[in-house]
Amino acid sequence: MSTPVKQLFDLTGQHALVTGGSRGLGLQIAEALGEAGAKVMLTSRKAADLEEAVAHLQGKGIDARWIAADASDPAQVRKVCTETLERLGAVDILVNNAGAAWGAPAEDHPLEGWDKVMNLNVRSIFLFSQAVGKASMIPRKRGRIINVASIAGLGGNPPGHETLAYNTSKGAVVNFTRALACEWGEHGITVNAIAPGFFPSRMTQHTLQTMGDVLVSHAPLQRLGDDDDLKGAAVLFASAAGKHITGQILAIDGGVSCVTAG
Repeated sequence: MSTPVKQLFDLTGQHALVTGGSRGLGLQIAEALGEAGAKVMLTSRKAADLEEAVAHLQGKGIDARWIAADASDPAQVRKVCTETLERLGAVDILVNNAGAAWGAPAEDHPLEGWDKVMNLNVRSIFLFSQAVGKASMIPRKRGRIINVASIAGLGGNPPGHETLAYNTSKGAVVNFTRALACEWGEHGITVNAIAPGFFPSRMTQHTLQTMGDVLVSHAPLQRLGDDDDLKGAAVLFASAAGKHITGQILAIDGGVSCVTAG
């Protein structure tokens, strides 16, 4: 007998850990999971931002709490995972959203910037997935991992976008998603990625100020992403509605990634 569609998307009783969850896309995803019924743990570096985010979620009736930590530090990642399990009892949904960008011409890109981007955008996803998978998901033979990639990980950039490390890191996230999905499918764990286009955020603020109109004009839908545009995909990947979807990369970009050159 089939399951009613509302029940398929219901996350009541589920526990979610969202990295980089204090603002921007991470907070939007956390809000979506909470509105669907999940209890949410947020983590990012700044306690003040986390307090504000949790207050926002609680104001919407969402069961939310936070732990401040640096997602690129293995010891702090282990602490977050251990404390989350102690406080929630399990992690059913892991959202790997923490990330950073660094703009510089490839020939002058500093190693410091390269390492910062790789450590946060790639290594943190490995660390959190490994820790949560081993401690909570694999033993229970269930879990949902959602990685936040980017359409920057699907190809190069138009002239004027000098973000070699960022693009490379998001390309790594794309193939990490596919490889882990293949490896952990036998444990009942799905691994998928959302690849956003341009959304207003602190990370994109400067680019949108200088090139926002151009970016909009290049999108088939003639718009940027907004505060609701990641919610549906996040709940799909996190819920029973997505139980037969794994290893997939979903671009949410107004159609930018479907435009071909020439």
